Amino acid sequence: MTIRSRQGGDQPDPALAAIMSERRQLINLTYRLLGSLAEAEDAVQETYARWYAMSAQQQDAIESPGAWLTTVASRICLNLLGSARARRETYVGEWIPEPLPDPAEWLSGRPDGGASDPADRVTLDESVSMAFLVVLDAMTPAERVAFILHDVFRYPFAEVAEITGRTPAACRQLASLARRRVRAARATPATPAARQASVVRDFKLAWEARDIGALISLLDPDATAIADSGGLVAAALRPVVGGGQIARYALEVTGPAPGMTLIERTVNGQPGLVAQHDGITLAVFAFHVAGDRITRIWAVRNPDKLRTWLAG
Repeated sequence: MTIRSRQGGDQPDPALAAIMSERRQLINLTYRLLGSLAEAEDAVQETYARWYAMSAQQQDAIESPGAWLTTVASRICLNLLGSARARRETYVGEWIPEPLPDPAEWLSGRPDGGASDPADRVTLDESVSMAFLVVLDAMTPAERVAFILHDVFRYPFAEVAEITGRTPAACRQLASLARRRVRAARATPATPAARQASVVRDFKLAWEARDIGALISLLDPDATAIADSGGLVAAALRPVVGGGQIARYALEVTGPAPGMTLIERTVNGQPGLVAQHDGITLAVFAFHVAGDRITRIWAVRNPDKLRTWLAG
């Protein structure tokens, strides 16, 4: 989109173009803070709405528009994280962060089904893996914001303090507490991506063959599977615990669904699976693999969280 100058001329306004160039950075930040692309997009839209609500003189007085946008977006997210805890109390079943496909594969979610704007795409790295987002979701809103801003986006604590309205020392403590949570969740060494993909592929083949013995052998005895349906479709409302229980449940849910297809796809930058029926995405599965076994499965069934997934 070409951004015209304030005077209404035909030449693009470099200042406004610079403002809009911050959009991708803001989407990347807000998704990590909120764990929901839909909410991240809303937060960024609200950020820009506040920018354009100011007069030209007020905008010109801002020394660093990019820093201003980041501050406003972070504060919006901080407020949303606080209210999200109350909303989760009425959420039906378990809540899982919204899964993201490879950036080249997702839909924009627009009614016309057009290709997504590259500025709306999230850069996939370790800080958006499902395992990492689940750990973030267990943090307090202040811990999450301080940790993401400092440890992921490398903002100094002085700037984090200004954004959060806390002292630099308090922000340093918040980030430290969050860092401990992350370290505790990474107690086991990371499994190489190629090995993860191999384990997930073997799980897919065993599931398709309905081989319960092979499924159990690929699951850690203490594995946990969590499904998120939001009450909109059928799914387990509580975690399924134990390799044997997960394997039996997996076969039960696919038994009544002939024609379901499992496809290997990238889920938040990690090997995962997508379940489709007649070209419609029914579920997205993210995995945590330790060694040669699956320790966690996150199954997103809520159709509101699957809008970015291409069929086929």
